[in-house]
Amino acid sequence: MDWFYILLFFVAFLYASVGHGGASGYLALMVLYGVAPQAMKPTALVLNLFVSLTSFLQYYTGNHFKKKLFLSVAIGSIPMAFIGGTINLDDYLYKQILGGLLFFPIIKFFFFKSADHDKLKDSNNYIALVIGAIVGLLSGMIGIGGGIILSPILILLKWTNQKQTAAISAAFIFVNSIAGLGGMLTQGIVFNNHMWIYVIVAFSGGILGAYVGARKLNQEGLKYVLASVLALASYKLLFTIPKL
Repeated sequence: MDWFYILLFFVAFLYASVGHGGASGYLALMVLYGVAPQAMKPTALVLNLFVSLTSFLQYYTGNHFKKKLFLSVAIGSIPMAFIGGTINLDDYLYKQILGGLLFFPIIKFFFFKSADHDKLKDSNNYIALVIGAIVGLLSGMIGIGGGIILSPILILLKWTNQKQTAAISAAFIFVNSIAGLGGMLTQGIVFNNHMWIYVIVAFSGGILGAYVGARKLNQEGLKYVLASVLALASYKLLFTIPKL
């Protein structure tokens, strides 16, 4: 399991550096290391809370947060994330959906670039509300904060630049993770036995990654490495796990 913790630190570091909580990466690692499916979602969301909050604080203090846009997507997402958290999916269907959703960070890391500041457009509150609701429902169902889905959409619509996207995504992930956990509590939660060790490792990686991403280095090379790891996990989920 030593490699698991090293990879967990790396995933938290890199996700936090781009304003994400990292749930999709944690879920991918747990799949690769055989963690019980019923413990994966709540464990990933708890890790999300620590890492996304750390990331948000770094980007917020760097003056990258667009409060109005965040409120629009969050108002739509929070109740839907709660509802999604009450939905228990068949293990096979869950892994197929997760495998498909992993393509969002893969595509973002490989292909999406931030728009120049002078090319940004004003956001539409009604469209943002609908986007938030859809992403929130998926987030609660799968056990992710939704940043991996939301951030490429924001960049594609040219509503935010890279660091504004990171700030909004981090806050979005935090509130959705709370809502998703709330929904799961109504159905009963099972945590991984090593969850608090996971929290310490992920939180450490998140602190460093958020600081580096918000204030220091460009992480392009590392993002390609993470995208490759996620591609491997996605392949395993979609094509190597038989239906029972």
